[in-house]
Parts: sequence; structure tokens; C-alpha cells
Amino acid sequence: MRRRRHDEREEWVSDALVFFGATGDLAYKQIFPALYGLVRDEGLSTPIIGVAKQGWGLDQLKQRAADSVKAHGGDITSEAFNKLLSQLRYVDGDYADPNVFTELRKQMGDAQRPLHYLAIPPVLFSEVASQLAKSGCSKNARLVVEKPFGRDRASAEALSRILDEYFSEDDIFRIDHYLGKEPVQNILYTRFANSTFEPIWNRNFVRSIQITMAENFGVQDRGAFYDEAGAIRDVLQNHMLQILASLTMDPPTGQEHEAIRDSKASLLKSVRALDAGHVVRGQYIGYESVPGVRPGSTVETFAAARLAIDSWRWEGVPIFIRTGKVMPVSIAEAVVQFKKPPRETFGEIDSLGCGHMRFRIQPDVTIALGTRVKIPGDRMIGDDVELILTRQPGADRPPYQRLLGDAMHGISDLFTREDIVDAEWRIVNDVLGDVTPVYRYEPGTWGPDEALQLVGGDGPWLNPKPA
Repeated sequence: MRRRRHDEREEWVSDALVFFGATGDLAYKQIFPALYGLVRDEGLSTPIIGVAKQGWGLDQLKQRAADSVKAHGGDITSEAFNKLLSQLRYVDGDYADPNVFTELRKQMGDAQRPLHYLAIPPVLFSEVASQLAKSGCSKNARLVVEKPFGRDRASAEALSRILDEYFSEDDIFRIDHYLGKEPVQNILYTRFANSTFEPIWNRNFVRSIQITMAENFGVQDRGAFYDEAGAIRDVLQNHMLQILASLTMDPPTGQEHEAIRDSKASLLKSVRALDAGHVVRGQYIGYESVPGVRPGSTVETFAAARLAIDSWRWEGVPIFIRTGKVMPVSIAEAVVQFKKPPRETFGEIDSLGCGHMRFRIQPDVTIALGTRVKIPGDRMIGDDVELILTRQPGADRPPYQRLLGDAMHGISDLFTREDIVDAEWRIVNDVLGDVTPVYRYEPGTWGPDEALQLVGGDGPWLNPKPA
């Protein structure tokens, strides 16, 4: 597997990849396609050991891998896929059984620096981490853990204490797959690779910021899971706050490899904690009929919030974020709206045009600049137009491929850190659960009308449109 340099810092490469939950839904949808990509594109050649309690054998795991890779557009007749199959190993059994981890150590062969990926519910983390330590499998190891990192601030702190018993913080990689998306990284790059934007990226020029993450489908077959989570825990607390941090953090300073995460942590620690008056929750009509959803459930499938950042740069700038299921389109984007010029030179008092910068995150990658231009003719009047600075198709390289490759090399930039996770939970902790009403909304709409009250005179909500 090729080595990569990061800030002039050489990192050792993990020599085995172990993933717990190998027969699960996440493995099928994300991990097998990522492993196939790593073998094909980056020459991954280490043993790959799946661990699960399913009563399977290695042949069944290989068939699962074939089904997954084929379903996600991979070529299962290729040399790369055959190589992946040759690297696969499988250990079946209960995570509480020490014999499972004895067998795991055997399947790892000569590997001395494994990467363990816990694609399992957090309630199992303690048992698995403990068994890894007792069996010697945690020595010189890295640990990748899948979100959710707790259900609230207290449980996240407890989870961190458990992991810290067996692994150092430098060796713990908390996956938020949104950080592996090319468009999210593009926000940081566009901001800090150009001198054009940063001078106006502050309270003196920015009127407001809006972030929308919409899906045009419901919870589908995830009813039981979703009814334990809801939109705030599932999306707002992690993905959306990470986008907010990328949009508003200060430039990273120095050559220290933690500089980007330090800047994100500083920003998130300055975001004011939400209260009930700044959040609107909604639930689409028909949610309660989804299998796994409790009768009378008050779990939100829509959440909107008004945020504030207590910093010199962003003092007084309102920030609006919203996410929801069964909305008109599946789209995620952020819009930074600029203030009007200090004087209406041309007397267009009623004009709302003040310019904006738009970052489309999915399904395509778009950066656009809104501006006002003169309409041809004798009168000095204008119209709002948008200049597309770049438009690209969605990146072919899946986020999990990028993230697992980075974890193998010990590159932590695109993973969340313990203090960042704590800051995110602090922001939402007081609005979890039934602290605000849940308003019903029709499928195919932009959520309940009550969300309009959040934006007030700083609105309206900017509804994204497909390209």
C-alpha cells in the first residue's frame, strides 16, 4: 500500500484491517465497496478480517462481499476483486467470548500494527475493547469507531472514558463520513486557498448563513433505529455542525498537523448552546406507520435551528440550519448571504439583492457567487444573477474509502476528536428529546410552517433547487 506524507510527518501503516460487524448493513453498503476501492486504487494488501456473530463461514462472507461490490458498481470479475477475496478472513462468535479474540489473533498472522474498525452499536464498544486488550490484539493498534458517539453529552463522555482505558486518543479515529466527502473539504480549500473571500468572511460583510440538508425519502427500513435517534442526533449534531465549522472556523495556523482540528474545536466551543426557543422540530405525516416506529412517537424527522457564534468574527450574524426527511428534493448546500451596500446608490429600495456565496455539497459539487447586474436599457435597475464558479459531478471516490485509507496511515485530519464531539453535544444537549413541540408537515414540503418563525426578518429560508 503506498505511503503518504502529511506535514512532513511519516506515519507507520497498519498491517491488518479488522472490522467488527462484518455481516451488517453498514458493511454491505459502505465497507466492502471501500475495501474494494482500496485494493484497486491504493494497493491495499494486508489481511482483512471480518468479525461477527452470524453463524457464517468464510465462503458466506466472500459471497456477501461479491453482492455488495456488484450492487455498488464494482467489477467482481476483476483482478482487484479477486485479490480482495484472497485477503479476506472471517471469525464468527460472540464478542464476549475470549476464544473469538484468540482466533482473531491467529487470523491476523504476523501483523503487529492492526487497525480495528468497530462498525457495531456503541453499547458493544466496551466489551470489544476489553477483549482486544486481554488478547493482545490492541497492542500498537488503531481503533476506528462509528457514530453515534453517545446519545447525549454525558453518554459521549462515558464512551470516551471506556475507549481511553485501552487506547490513546491519538490512536482513536471517530468516523463522520461527511468529513470524507470531497465537497465538504472543498469548502475549506476554497476559503483558505484564495485571498478573495477571507477579507469579507466576517460580521462586517455577512448578513446571515443558511445550511440545508434535505432528503426526498423517509426513514425507509430504519424505523426502529431512527425512532431512537431523530434528526437532531442523526444529522444535526454531527454532519451539519461539521459543515458549520468548515464555513466559519478561523484559518488553521502553524505547521502542526492538528491545526485544522484545533481551529474547528475552537469554533465549535464558541457556538452558543441551543435552547427550546431557537429550535423547531417536525414530523412528516405517515412516519408513525413505518415499521419499528412506536405508536404516538414524538421523534422529529425535521429539525431547524437558529445558532449564534460568540466570537469577534461572527458576533451578531444569525446562522440557520435545517434538515428533514421527505422534502421536495435530496440536496445539501450552504449559503453565505452578504449585506447590502451601505447606500442605495441607484434607489432600488425594495431590492433584496445583496449577493451570496453558495456551496452545493450533494448531489453535485457547485460553488456559485450571487451578484446583482444591470438590466439592459436606459434605467439604472438590476437583477439578481448567479455566477457558477465551478460545477462538478459527485466525486467517484467514496468517503469511506478515503477515511479508511487515512486511518490505515494514521492521518487523523478527517476524523472527529474527543473535544470536538463534546463541543457538538454541548450545543444540542438541552434540546434533545421532547423539550419542544413536534409539528406535523406534509411529505414533499419544506417542513412545518413554524420553522418560518426562526428566520423572521433575517429570512426567508432559501430553498435549494436541483441543478
